[in-house]
Amino acid sequence: MNTLEAIRARRSIRRFKPAALERPVIERILEATIQAPSGKNRQPWRFVVLTGKGKDRLVEILRAGIETIRAAGGDPGSSPATARVMEQAPVTVVVFSAPTGAEGKPWQEQFLRVNVQSVGGAIQTMCLAATELGVGSLWIADVYYAERQIVDWIGRPGETLIGAVSLGHPDESPPARSRKPLAQVVEWRDKA
Repeated sequence: MNTLEAIRARRSIRRFKPAALERPVIERILEATIQAPSGKNRQPWRFVVLTGKGKDRLVEILRAGIETIRAAGGDPGSSPATARVMEQAPVTVVVFSAPTGAEGKPWQEQFLRVNVQSVGGAIQTMCLAATELGVGSLWIADVYYAERQIVDWIGRPGETLIGAVSLGHPDESPPARSRKPLAQVVEWRDKA
């Protein structure tokens, strides 16, 4: 499979087979992931790979966060479905961004945006590497519903929780979702 084929074949998988994902496969995905580009080659991504009881604890923490939101009258959105997916998947990689090194400085926000862009590129690379290896993936943002609890439990003070990616053997083959046409999202300019 070439890169363009992997991009076209990648799907958000929400049903996984119960089979474990072998550690060498996970390591191959992560080796590809860290090849992603990053601003100033800072490589700010940090990954915590959760399997077994660690992954189960993450699901418990997320569900507790969801209940806290509901108890306060809030809407947890799609996070209950995300917790079910995470529960099924044999692996969830929690993704953090390292401190910017500019904490307390006027340009801290700009450095944080560069880190987040870099980590986003790494997550996309992870999903494409998984596709290449026949592994299903789901890029997860819903971890924000329990952000503080996850950071405290994993013990990554000073780092920013960006998201998570669940990985496993896919138990579904969803069709491609529609995409907006180029004319709707691209503007061409050839004059100043």
